[in-house]
Amino acid sequence: MTAAFNCIRYGMVLAFGVVVGSFLNVCIYRIPRKETVVTTPSHCMSCGYRLRWYDLIPVASWLALRGRCRKCGEKLSVQYPLVEGGNGLLWILTFAVCGWSVRTALSCLVLSALLVISVIDWRTYEIPPAVNFFIGAVGVIRLLLEPDSWPQALAGFAAVSGFLLIVYAVTKGRGIGGGDIKLMAAAGLYLGLANCIAAFMFGCLYACIVHPVRMKRKKAGSMLALGPYLAAGILTAIWFGDRLVGWYLSLFTGM
Repeated sequence: MTAAFNCIRYGMVLAFGVVVGSFLNVCIYRIPRKETVVTTPSHCMSCGYRLRWYDLIPVASWLALRGRCRKCGEKLSVQYPLVEGGNGLLWILTFAVCGWSVRTALSCLVLSALLVISVIDWRTYEIPPAVNFFIGAVGVIRLLLEPDSWPQALAGFAAVSGFLLIVYAVTKGRGIGGGDIKLMAAAGLYLGLANCIAAFMFGCLYACIVHPVRMKRKKAGSMLALGPYLAAGILTAIWFGDRLVGWYLSLFTGM
C-alpha cells in the first residue's frame, strides 16, 4: 500500500471528521437548550443572522471571519474550530491505532458522541439522555455485525452500570449521577465486559488525578462532572483496552 494512498484515505477521514465536528457543535449548543438539532437553520447566537453556506465551512470559515459574526461582529467561541478540528484528529488517531475496519468506524461515532457529552457535562453537570441512547444504538449495530459478542456485551451493559446504580441508591443520588449510570450502560453494550470495567477504572483514575489539581489551582469545587473523565476512560478502552486486558490476564496465566 503506497504512502500516497494512505495520505488520501487519512485525508478523507479528517475531512469527514471535521464535517461531523461541525454538527457536534450544533448538538453542544442546542441540546441543553432543548432546541432541535435537525430542522432549525444555523444562525448567530447573538443577532440571529442565518448563516450562509460559506459561513459553515468547518474551521476555515471561523478563521476567515477571524472568529466573529459576519453581520454583528460578535465574537464567536473558539470552541467551534476546536471541536471541529479535534473531532477530525480524533478520527484519524482512532483509525491509526485500531486499524481500518467497520468496527473502527463505529468507534469514531462513539467517540464523537463522547465529545458532545464531555463538553455539555463540563458546563451543565448533565449528560443528555439522547446522546447516551445514540451510543447504545451504535452498540446494538456492533452486535448485529458481531453476533458472537452478545454475552460479553450484555455483561458489559449490566456490570458497571449495576454497581453505579447501587451507589446511586445508597447515596440517594449524591454519589453518582443518573447520566453517568446510563453512559456506562451504553458504553458497556459497545465495549463488552472487560473493556467496560477498564474504561470505568481509567475514568476514575483520571478524575482522581485531574480534579484535585483543578481544586488547588483553579479553585474548583468538590463537585465534579464525571462525564468527561468517563469519556476519557472509554477512549482509552477503545484504543488500548484489548491489549491492556490481555496484558493484565497474562500476569495470572503466566504464573
